[in-house]
Amino acid sequence: MRALIAAAALLVSGPALASDVTLKANPVDDDGQVTLGEVFDGAGSAASVVVARRVGPTVVIEAGTLQASARRAGLIWANPQGLRRVVVREGAPAASGPVGAAPSARRAGPTVEALTYARSIAAGEVIQPEDVIWAPMQNHLVPAGAPQDVDAVVGMSARRALRSGAAVQPNDLTAPKVISRNEMVTVTYSAPGVTLTVTGRAQRDAARGQPVAITNLQSGRTIDAVAVGPGRAVTGPAAQAARSNPQAFQ
Repeated sequence: MRALIAAAALLVSGPALASDVTLKANPVDDDGQVTLGEVFDGAGSAASVVVARRVGPTVVIEAGTLQASARRAGLIWANPQGLRRVVVREGAPAASGPVGAAPSARRAGPTVEALTYARSIAAGEVIQPEDVIWAPMQNHLVPAGAPQDVDAVVGMSARRALRSGAAVQPNDLTAPKVISRNEMVTVTYSAPGVTLTVTGRAQRDAARGQPVAITNLQSGRTIDAVAVGPGRAVTGPAAQAARSNPQAFQ
């Protein structure tokens, strides 16, 4: 009987000893040792418990793993946003709001899961699947029209240098060029029963599906074509189809 009473007491007292915590809007650490106190507000005496190690500018922690680590330390994180991953970045958190603003003006707002860059991207680089990750971010910092589909970003080219941890913005990326200005390009003309090819020099850069003028080196004439792949373009009846569905020409 005493054993049953003791067990019941443990079951009752367990939740009472646990503390609810809230995920910080922008978790950061400055020494590579990510602790519960750097990830959660309200971690209390468990703040120094290490839950991950960061060797680069960011570390990604699976939400389930983070919940389990918090639970072992006596903390409860309900994950109300239903996040799949949490990203912790290098550096000290910057205060939000204007200098001299009241505390209420600096308080972090609700967070949402946004598509962000997992590393710094140089201008012209093509985005790979591992270059973007979902991360919690304050709602007001997520740009309008931000991509909601990883597939819409992967394979695109950076218009400019992009910073690790920044949210992906619609104007960050463009279709990668497959033809460069002054490059020698094979142009194909196809019609029922007829296929002709000619080599010419591109007058401009072009991405797949974009129009590109090609100078025929033999005649000196300009051919209006559409880029369909590296060093390849089409003209004639196929050009319109290539503009609307360039992937069909891969």
